[in-house]
Amino acid sequence: MIPAAPLPLQPAPAAPRWQQLWREAVRDPRELLALLGLDPGALGMSETAAAQFPLRVPRGFVARMRRGDPHDPLLRQVLPLDEELRPRPGFSLDAVGDGAAKAGHGVIRKYRGRALLVATGSCAVHCRYCFRRHFPYAEETAAAGGWREAVALIRADPGIDEVILSGGDPWSLATPKLAELTDALAAVPHLKRLRVHTRLPIVLPERVDEALLAWLRALPWPVAVVVHANHAHEFDPAVDAALARLRGAGATLLNQAVLLRGVNDSVEALAALSERSYAAGVLPYYLHQLDRVQGAAHFEVADGDARRLHAALAARLSGYLVPKLVREVAGDPGKRPL
Repeated sequence: MIPAAPLPLQPAPAAPRWQQLWREAVRDPRELLALLGLDPGALGMSETAAAQFPLRVPRGFVARMRRGDPHDPLLRQVLPLDEELRPRPGFSLDAVGDGAAKAGHGVIRKYRGRALLVATGSCAVHCRYCFRRHFPYAEETAAAGGWREAVALIRADPGIDEVILSGGDPWSLATPKLAELTDALAAVPHLKRLRVHTRLPIVLPERVDEALLAWLRALPWPVAVVVHANHAHEFDPAVDAALARLRGAGATLLNQAVLLRGVNDSVEALAALSERSYAAGVLPYYLHQLDRVQGAAHFEVADGDARRLHAALAARLSGYLVPKLVREVAGDPGKRPL
């Protein structure tokens, strides 16, 4: 008997490109500023703030920042500053009442007919104004236990007809993990829609790869993808191409922005954002007043100024280009118009 030759070892499959780029993200504030030719001491950069809420920003997003400009609107969204450490009354760890709205492990129920799943705590970019920057992700993600508790809760309530995937960023999960969830949800007969809240097509457009598009095309529901861009400079040809691929896969694309002091608090910046978003095939949806989370007070724009900006925007643009100006208030049955 001739012994069989051992099978050659097969190389492990290469990680998708977007995961490689994720791992290469800038995580050191000093490296970020060096790439932009900026002096850390002149900007109020804080290593203490970075230790509390780490910096993470993909290099492709850094490439859209203006070199040598300490006021660049993209840089301002991600750079940890001393201002984050100054306590301000009215700013809390849970600015929108997520804790009180918890319905199950990683499931938040605030509004009639909808269940939000905190799919993961991971994001490709750490926005300094993030309203969940203090959220206990380690204990509260719907993916724990193979999504069983989350899916069972939705199946048991026929009043839920829409599931919202949020986080963190749900598209930071590997595509097979997303398919694991949606395969389980497909057995829930009363679901009519799926919504995905994601910043990845903007900050890491390589995430919109063929595997993700195949997953999207196979879903049994209409899908709304709500992206998050705050400034026109966040769009570039790679972002445009990723958004076009999502539209081609059948997704409805909407943008929600946050009104941020020093980033987009002018009529010119907001108009440019709406026009650039629409040119990329994304309809302006919401302009959020800042959620008053601890560490983000330096981004706040007063309500009166926000209303004046929104009125000027409405006077300047076609109605379909004007996002709704809203605030999320814990306990309200929906976003509160301002």
